Amino acid sequence: QVQLVESGGGLVQAGGSLRLSCAASISGAGINAMGWDRQAPGKQRELVARIYNGGSTNYADSVKGRFTISRDNARNTVYLQMDSLKPEDTGVYYCHADWFRRGYWGRGTQVTVSS
Repeated sequence: QVQLVESGGGLVQAGGSLRLSCAASISGAGINAMGWDRQAPGKQRELVARIYNGGSTNYADSVKGRFTISRDNARNTVYLQMDSLKPEDTGVYYCHADWFRRGYWGRGTQVTVSS
């Protein structure tokens, strides 16, 4: 009954922008954080960004200054604004929610950045 649905992925040229969205079908009570992970072909899944209940954020070093995470707590929706995209950002992006200290992920949305 926990469902995370991503949208907004696609193909973009290097230097371009995309905005990802994720809606969570869970109660806001118990959510500690929401965010995004990604996985490139042949590589491990990695943390991209997190936003916590108090509004603080955390980013992978590789995306700092280029990506911005935000959320609408009332809607249980999290966003990722991705600017100045690089080919190295290519991968499947997964929405994440920490709910009662357990992790949940969506099915992912493909982001492809061409050079």
